[in-house]
Amino acid sequence: MLPGSSTAPDLAPEHLQSKTTIVIHPGSLNLRIGRASDLNPITVLHAVARKRKPEGNPYADRFLPERNDLIQTKELEDARLSISHTLQSCLQSDGRRRYATPPQQIAAFNRRVLPETLGNNGGEWVKPEGDLVVGNDIFRLNPEEPFNIHFPYKRGDFNIHQGPGGSMTAVLADLETIWTYVIEHNLQIKSKDFKNYKAVLIIPDVYNRTYLRELMYLLLTKMCFGSCFLVQDHVAATFGSGLSYACVVDVGDQKTSVSCVEDGICHPNTRVRLEYGGADITQIFYWLLQKCAFPYKDCNDQNKLDCMLLRKLKEEFCHVNLDVCGSQEKSFILKQPGKSVSQYTIQVGDECIIAPLSLFNPELFAITGAKLIHTQKISTGDPEDPHDEIYLRDIRKKGMKEEASSSELNESYLENQHATGEDDIVVDAMEPVGPPPSVKEFVLSPGQILGLDQAVLQSIDRCPSEDLKRKMYGCILIVGGGMKFAGIGTWLQNRISLQIPYLYRAEQLDIITNPCDMDGAMVPWKGACIMSCLETAQELWIERIEWEKFGVRVLRERAPFTW
Repeated sequence: MLPGSSTAPDLAPEHLQSKTTIVIHPGSLNLRIGRASDLNPITVLHAVARKRKPEGNPYADRFLPERNDLIQTKELEDARLSISHTLQSCLQSDGRRRYATPPQQIAAFNRRVLPETLGNNGGEWVKPEGDLVVGNDIFRLNPEEPFNIHFPYKRGDFNIHQGPGGSMTAVLADLETIWTYVIEHNLQIKSKDFKNYKAVLIIPDVYNRTYLRELMYLLLTKMCFGSCFLVQDHVAATFGSGLSYACVVDVGDQKTSVSCVEDGICHPNTRVRLEYGGADITQIFYWLLQKCAFPYKDCNDQNKLDCMLLRKLKEEFCHVNLDVCGSQEKSFILKQPGKSVSQYTIQVGDECIIAPLSLFNPELFAITGAKLIHTQKISTGDPEDPHDEIYLRDIRKKGMKEEASSSELNESYLENQHATGEDDIVVDAMEPVGPPPSVKEFVLSPGQILGLDQAVLQSIDRCPSEDLKRKMYGCILIVGGGMKFAGIGTWLQNRISLQIPYLYRAEQLDIITNPCDMDGAMVPWKGACIMSCLETAQELWIERIEWEKFGVRVLRERAPFTW
């Protein structure tokens, strides 16, 4: 342990400590932030709009992933029909066969729909006062204004790209701007007072070490918090759910991640991050609505307000309730600046079930382009950390070789002892020298996307022991804001039950979708709040003076995860 930790204010009463601790959970769409003493976090759009210079290039990150125009419609149609046929073979809860209304019949109704006008104007655009617009105010920013819109996170990690504002320096500047603005305006804490506060930052379970180092510099050196520590989102989710172990499935807006957590440790080999989430399901639902003659003809997935409308329709209409059959009449209100307020009444059918089930039939995700799989990479070294993982690994190997040569000397000495008839000497058994057993890779067919059920099964299969695998099958925790569909937990349970290895079929398969009756999107944030107040977490805090003195070395020694 490095010196300096004794100066942390670990003697402060718990309630006082929670009031001076700020918990930050950054996401690809939303930022959740608040004091550890708050019941719920403040949730704002995790974006910043910067005024464009007169000669600057226009740029705007999209509010929904871009559709892939090159994708073959036949491939998507085959995937849709596959899910549709599966649904037709399912039974309702009373034992009757399901039935579905053909999309052509629903489309015939929707083509006749005329909007009902409820008002003349849906409001006014807000005139920006300065060169910056942060958070939810971006929704009310006129698209004609010369502003570039930046989301610092994309697909669950830094949004590094070739366009304006796509460098790591620019991303970190955007993060500093957004977080400082929200803390000052929503939490009423001045930036000059940050030194009196602690910060807890929730990071992805599959992380980039360089990004973590830069985030530590941002919090402690740029924003000048008194101290901070990092916690992985899946570990925080188990704390927020009151569980000591779980296979955590986190479906966010633009990414889905799975890993196995036990006693506050996220097993490295079980971690996987997939490049699809709730926003991709929204695009699939929009495509299905268009096939059924969606009556709001001017809807555009590049318009930020239309994107939020589509997201709202997905959340309100989509479900996995097999008892709902045939066409259903739904209505929604269109209220946007510069347009009359209108109400549409439309019909929807199994489209509302097909879109969420794309999580298990991921061929539909091809609509938003190719999807990569991310697993935790072995450290390649850090110039700031001479005693990093590579150094420790080399020292370990060297030590094992010395032990091996020492063992050979002992054996020859023993032979001599036996030859001379002297007393036997007991030598401790040494661990075998050699490379660690090969790590299983996540199996993926060429050109295919890993479905959610397969990701869970393969993650659990990579657990280090049979006992741990049994425990994980018995507790699968669903968190995040991208999978809040009625009945989805039961569907996941059935899919895994059919594929679970025979050895574990006796285990009770338990899927937890609403831990502690809490919104799944809030669970990791709440868990980080709980962790920050624990007496055992006091040794995790890294102070500014320590960071300035030791840099990334203190993070390797103090972080509650394997660096």
